[in-house]
Amino acid sequence: MTFADILVRVAAELALFAGAGFLLFAINDVLVDVIYFTRTLWRSLTIYSRYPRAFASYFVFKKNPGFIAMLVPAWDESAVIASMLKATLDRLDYDDYRIFVGHYRNDPATAAAIASVDDPRIEPVVVDADGPTTKADCLNHLYDALVARELQTGLSAKAVVLHDAEDVVHPYELRIFDALIERAAVIQLPVLPLPDPHSRWISGHYCDEFAEAHMKELVVREAVGAAIPLAGVGCAIGRKALAQLAAREDGRPFAGNSMTEDYEVGLKIGALGLKTMFVRIPAKPGERGMVSSRGHFPATLGAAVRQKARWLGGIALAGWDRLGWTGGIGERWMRLRDRRGPIAALLLVAAYTAALLWSQIWLAEMLGAPIRARLDPALARLLTINAWLLAWRVLMRACFTTRAYGLAEGLRSIPRLLIGNVIAMLAAARAIALHLGGGAKRWDKTRHVFPAELPQ
Repeated sequence: MTFADILVRVAAELALFAGAGFLLFAINDVLVDVIYFTRTLWRSLTIYSRYPRAFASYFVFKKNPGFIAMLVPAWDESAVIASMLKATLDRLDYDDYRIFVGHYRNDPATAAAIASVDDPRIEPVVVDADGPTTKADCLNHLYDALVARELQTGLSAKAVVLHDAEDVVHPYELRIFDALIERAAVIQLPVLPLPDPHSRWISGHYCDEFAEAHMKELVVREAVGAAIPLAGVGCAIGRKALAQLAAREDGRPFAGNSMTEDYEVGLKIGALGLKTMFVRIPAKPGERGMVSSRGHFPATLGAAVRQKARWLGGIALAGWDRLGWTGGIGERWMRLRDRRGPIAALLLVAAYTAALLWSQIWLAEMLGAPIRARLDPALARLLTINAWLLAWRVLMRACFTTRAYGLAEGLRSIPRLLIGNVIAMLAAARAIALHLGGGAKRWDKTRHVFPAELPQ
């Protein structure tokens, strides 16, 4: 067998491996699409045809709205935390809440920025340790501060809301939580990243992924009876449910050594048999947008890879060990989808390598080299099927991005798929290296910015 024959064989095997894997993934994704569109049609025919659509502005305050505690962990956030707190205080359309902001003793700049916002609804909480520890550890200190305040005042919070230091909080967010938290132990609102005109391709790919995940996949997740994982922002946890979780975790409801403590909280509360809910609701009649958590996402390749590596490592690798495989068919199916990231990255590497090899083989043949390469008919059929399924996947991504951000971003989502694939492969390599090294031991955060102009 000549070197050319070996090269052709390797290219064919890689193409077959990637093609078979992508076919299984594509069938999985199409099933999600079928469930989503079937559910949408059914609700249109049976619910929205009889009842008017709800809007967040219709939620009226109860006579005595419940006290809501917002937890905001912060490490090295002096550039954004003051702006975030001021904007939140100005925008929130709610009466009874308190923002607990965690910072570290060796981070005086963040402490000063928090102190610059002089408002009784802000409660700074010092983590008496040199930071960063982990985000979950900071959240546990904030939880302890909430418990201490409840004991001091004799008043218990109705819900605990999570946000990050760079978030733009929607004005109607707390009134939605107050109205619905008695119906579910966990409520997650959509997370829609803000487009960054200076990073259309790297930061922009988050817009595409969250548009599809938080406008379709979480809807399907709830429909099949799986627990809703928290995104760490724009989410509320019932106070009793959080106390129940804390009692099972030695008073620490957030897993201190986890890279994705928010994701785990949602699944753990669901495993307790408590209801979790994903809520998509328009703000006002005539407005396009949903009530959601907004914010800028990483704008550079290195920052995006680091963030995606945390997510992959915490969910797909450590999550397998920490949470296992429990629950019904729907729950297990969704956990399987959550944990396929490293395998998807491996398939991408195989596919791009095969494409590169085939391009070189055909180029050599065109230039007259003594090599003849033809695709096996079965492999050709597999690749044709995958091509049509990929076209459908690209269409779905573009449609959901267009729905959330408009046609221009929807069209950009098509080439951004390649950017997302590159980030996914690099992030998978980093996540595996971190996992084999024992996992992240501290808060590996990225640099944040707060928008100069706030969205509605």
